[in-house]
Amino acid sequence: MKAPITSEFILGGQKSGKSRRAEMLARDWLAQDARHRAVLIATGEAWDDEMRERIARHQRDRVERVPGLQTVEEPRDVAGAVALHGNAHTLVVVDCLTLWLTGWTMPMGMEAMDLKQKQALALDWKAQAAMFLEAVRQSPGPVVLVGNEIGLGVIPMGRPVRAFVDALGGLNQQVAQACPRVTLMAAGLPLTLKEPRT
Repeated sequence: MKAPITSEFILGGQKSGKSRRAEMLARDWLAQDARHRAVLIATGEAWDDEMRERIARHQRDRVERVPGLQTVEEPRDVAGAVALHGNAHTLVVVDCLTLWLTGWTMPMGMEAMDLKQKQALALDWKAQAAMFLEAVRQSPGPVVLVGNEIGLGVIPMGRPVRAFVDALGGLNQQVAQACPRVTLMAAGLPLTLKEPRT
């Protein structure tokens, strides 16, 4: 018997099966009840040709696997998008938190910013993260969040990269606290780290 669909944080490495699991949860949700809807909030931005092709491929694959999954592109105000689309009959998927953090902490043109602009951006990110976590907690329907686990390897070179790894690790911990279910994906296989309390 399948576990009931609830808010879930799915994390793992690149190509670990994270997005596929989120899509299958959306598919199962849609099949449960004719009133159910599923919305995917896509946070990726097409900053180069390879990323544009990657996004297009993900879009084609999603349409084939889960035709009823509506996609909304929102790289910045994810808290607002979760609040807007979340209701008791809608499952919201956010894919992915890592790209969302990248867009906030390492946006295009950041190298041209002065120190004051970078500090303002950091404050904006903290406010966005707090609003996002509250939106997830307050959502009347399930929210499925996808993110990368990138802190298992060697310590990266360079201060900005280490700061990003630290920021993502902190975000992952906060999201894991906000979700009743947490799943780690590896080689397409789910490992349950946290289950809802009964």
